[in-house]
Amino acid sequence: MSVRQGKMEKIVLVIGVIGADVHAIGNKILEDAFSHAGFKVVNIGVLSSQEEFIQAAIKSKAEAILVSSLYGQAEIDCLGMRQGCIEAGLDNILLYIGGNIVVGKQRWEEVEARFKELGFDRVYPPGTSPLKAIKDLRKDLKMERRDEESSSQ
Repeated sequence: MSVRQGKMEKIVLVIGVIGADVHAIGNKILEDAFSHAGFKVVNIGVLSSQEEFIQAAIKSKAEAILVSSLYGQAEIDCLGMRQGCIEAGLDNILLYIGGNIVVGKQRWEEVEARFKELGFDRVYPPGTSPLKAIKDLRKDLKMERRDEESSSQ
């Protein structure tokens, strides 16, 4: 929760499936998990472009964008995404990505390093529980500190 204009508001996340990918079931599971964890989720759905993620984040005043992919082409789909966020004024937005983000079996350490070079703050391998991302979001967004500050006001 954060305090905006004197009232408590949920932290906003934009989620969706990037590129020519249509894994709607996984996207719905993520939406439910993040919503139940107390986040306001803006789900842009499947077959989404970088621009759609960025525009949704601007419109909703999101603090994080969570990209998922199942078909393995996320590296291509995400080229320049961090730069696009910066150009749109989203310099400090968190970028997370997860799923089957590359084709074939590759060393996870190398995959993670490539996506971090693309500007992603967190990179999750296939099969990662949404609970891991929720825990990381709470840490990265310093939610415990925000809760303490808002309760003392």
